[in-house]
Amino acid sequence: MECEKEMAIPVPVVISREGNWFVAACPLLDIASQGKDEKEAKENMEDLIEEFFQGPDTKKPAISTMMSSSISVINMSVKVGVHSGKASPAKLR
Repeated sequence: MECEKEMAIPVPVVISREGNWFVAACPLLDIASQGKDEKEAKENMEDLIEEFFQGPDTKKPAISTMMSSSISVINMSVKVGVHSGKASPAKLR
């Protein structure tokens, strides 16, 4: 089946550093990739998203769902204990 038209849709991707790797995650599509640096993680995610939409057996979200999705990335302050430079459970008082 041939595609009738193409349109560009913004797809949220979160890139974070995990140890020596950069991890790119797309919550909307529930997929993730990684790279040795942020650029490589982004390139790998672009390739993975393209493969995701080309895969005939992959369940695709509706365009309306993709257009109306909102992802917030925030940093939250949480109380943790610190022991030898590592996070540990916070002591309850």
